Amino acid sequence: MKLIKTMLLCLIALSLMSTVGLAQVDQMGKTDTVYADLARITDNSWTITINVTNDENLMGLSVPLKLSGTNVKVVADSASYSGGRAENFAYKGFRPDTAIQCVMLGMIANLGPTQNKLAPGSGRIVTIFVSSFDGEKIEKLSVDTTTLAPDNSLMLVADAEDLTDVNDTIPKHLDQRLTIFPAFVTRVSK
Repeated sequence: MKLIKTMLLCLIALSLMSTVGLAQVDQMGKTDTVYADLARITDNSWTITINVTNDENLMGLSVPLKLSGTNVKVVADSASYSGGRAENFAYKGFRPDTAIQCVMLGMIANLGPTQNKLAPGSGRIVTIFVSSFDGEKIEKLSVDTTTLAPDNSLMLVADAEDLTDVNDTIPKHLDQRLTIFPAFVTRVSK
């Protein structure tokens, strides 16, 4: 009986040692996230405020959105980058598509000799104004990320030189840039 207890104790100790030896450290940093906050202005107009939480310097962002007003056709009228974290970016794109009810936001920090970056942090990037195409009442607006031609998907681009510990990035051999595929969250204000 004593031999069985000793062997069982040794077996448990060996299995614990191997478990501890094979354990991996979690290298994931804070998950980069794009938030779409929806708010009603009037019966036929809404805003979509895009907020980004990141833990590394970003050089660019691509935010394609699919809009749906249930049975009401909606259109993205305009976008305001004023006062947002990307206000000083060299390029701030806004391309709505009324036919498929989508909008493409593209932002590039540097086009030339500037040293713009989106520093780590959290906050508003842009506010998009949406209205009904025919002036009808929008009961409910929904937003989701999508992929728009030509292969524009939700992504953040970080400069590889700024990253010392690559945690939540997927390398894409894009001339020393790292592409980050962030989480996407939609929140509706009450």
